[in-house]
Amino acid sequence: MAPGNNYFEDMVDDVEIINPPKVEAMMDLDELGSDLTQYQPKPNISVVNNVRELLECPVCLNAMYPPIHQCSNGHTICSGCKALVHNRCPTCRHELGNIRCLALEKVAASLELPCKYQGYGCMGVYPYYCKMKHESQCPFRPYNCPYAGSECTVVGDIPFLVSHLKDDHKVDMHSGSTFNHRYVKSNPQEVENATWMLTVFSCFGQYFCLHFEAFQLGTAPVYMAFLRFMGDDSDAKNYSYSLEVGANGRKMIWQGMPRSIRDGHRKVRDNYDGLIIQRNMALFFSGGDRKELKLRVTGRIWKEQ
Repeated sequence: MAPGNNYFEDMVDDVEIINPPKVEAMMDLDELGSDLTQYQPKPNISVVNNVRELLECPVCLNAMYPPIHQCSNGHTICSGCKALVHNRCPTCRHELGNIRCLALEKVAASLELPCKYQGYGCMGVYPYYCKMKHESQCPFRPYNCPYAGSECTVVGDIPFLVSHLKDDHKVDMHSGSTFNHRYVKSNPQEVENATWMLTVFSCFGQYFCLHFEAFQLGTAPVYMAFLRFMGDDSDAKNYSYSLEVGANGRKMIWQGMPRSIRDGHRKVRDNYDGLIIQRNMALFFSGGDRKELKLRVTGRIWKEQ
């Protein structure tokens, strides 16, 4: 055998063979589970915020949706404000024309943004063009204050509004599902769309607002009592209530489902969705010389099975 062959044989003998790792020592991807997310690239928050600023109309400051218009210099404006500025760019005063900013519209279509009611508990993330529709129906969106005696602008979740009604509006708070209230007015001739009373009831782990109002129905003054549910309409449908007023052998009864406070008290009133008492009948129930209104309204709330 040639001398060179021995050299190569010696080299083969000296080679260290490294075996591959055993199967049980290898990382199982299934074991990573949600930990895989840590290896995914995180979105650039500053870039997203910059794009959101670009999508803000310079006039109304609201988010822009197609068609997004632009001037010859590239300044954008929403379609609703285009007519308000008389077809003049609010930034450079050039004529707007009918130029669409298709590039910005496509960029917007690629965005996914959190619901603006994230602070109230909504953790959803939605495509840009679906976000507005979701927010208009988001179950976490705050409620308007249900107090009808003034145009109160306070908004918040139900626990916050209950405290607000108690502390700021001095509303009477009651526990229980039955009630018996007496409404007295010395001069029943004075109506003038007056809101008389709001009472809050706590029962079944929920809150209900009992309204009693006086207003003009056509040319005739009337009195009205109705109940509203402090929550969404889908939950309000699980409850019913009844109201009763009467005296001198006469009785009027109303039974219905409470409306959500998502519906303003004026909407409920204007739909006549409650116990309506004509003034002559109210004075008849009051008895006496009919110069003072004395109505006793009783009722109860129950949960449907």
